[in-house]
Amino acid sequence: MRIHFMHVRSSNADAVPLLLLHGWPSSFVQMLEIIPLLVDPAAHGLAGSPSFHVVVASLPGFGFSEIPTRTGVGFRVSASMMAELMHDVLGYPRYAVRGSDLGGNIVRQMALLHPEQIIGVHLTGMIGAVGASPPYTAAEQAFIDATNATVPERYYARLQATKPQTLAHALNDSPIGLAAWIVEKFRSWSDCHGELERRFSKDDLLTNLMIYWATGTAPASVRMYYEFSRETSTTRRIDVPVGMLMSRKDLFPPAPREWGERFFNVQRWVETDTGGHFLEWEEPVLVARELQAFFGALVARP
Repeated sequence: MRIHFMHVRSSNADAVPLLLLHGWPSSFVQMLEIIPLLVDPAAHGLAGSPSFHVVVASLPGFGFSEIPTRTGVGFRVSASMMAELMHDVLGYPRYAVRGSDLGGNIVRQMALLHPEQIIGVHLTGMIGAVGASPPYTAAEQAFIDATNATVPERYYARLQATKPQTLAHALNDSPIGLAAWIVEKFRSWSDCHGELERRFSKDDLLTNLMIYWATGTAPASVRMYYEFSRETSTTRRIDVPVGMLMSRKDLFPPAPREWGERFFNVQRWVETDTGGHFLEWEEPVLVARELQAFFGALVARP
């Protein structure tokens, strides 16, 4: 299956290969502002920071990537495709990964399926409030309760995971319907206080929408929820180093560190009060600095 990607190499021979994956209802557009900061940090006021060879890929069935013609293309199959892209196609023996939203779940699967390839995993939120056994600390119980309180906001995911084709026809038939379904998520999940243009320009929002509309990939994008919800779940711990950047303004409440350490080999844990669900888009400098700090420390180790 053909995967669409951008590959921007740094002039620094020691640059770290880095895969960036978006989620839904975003696209590769989410990563455009952060690429220059990572490829040439010195030119953007980040002198002394590590640089990266950046690969930004569209998820299967999103954007200009090929639409799956078979069932079962969920997180694990997508993870295998992305590992093949980085390792076999681009020739990176080892590389760093960062994922947002669905992309975060895919890079976690990459770390489980191909740990020998992964330098480290950088994530934003979305650890989930299930998969661990009591007893819980007070902070963990508060996180579980806060996550459960967001269930009404996440009913969209239940629809996409159970009856995606019903929604898909509507999204693929009406540009206004598609815009309403997607832009509402940007308004609700970002740190914009109900004013979208505090965080996103109209051009950026329209570009993201047009990628879905012009390629006809809205149906495939929502179907991924149906596919991953039918995968056999796993609670295996990720042993490669993990860095977390948690926004308190995200749809998903930040977990306490002890909860994260149940699932990950946590090496860096940062919480922020600025930016929401689309952090690379909302706070590109913050995310770039965190990636440089986390992966810079990993590659500096003997």
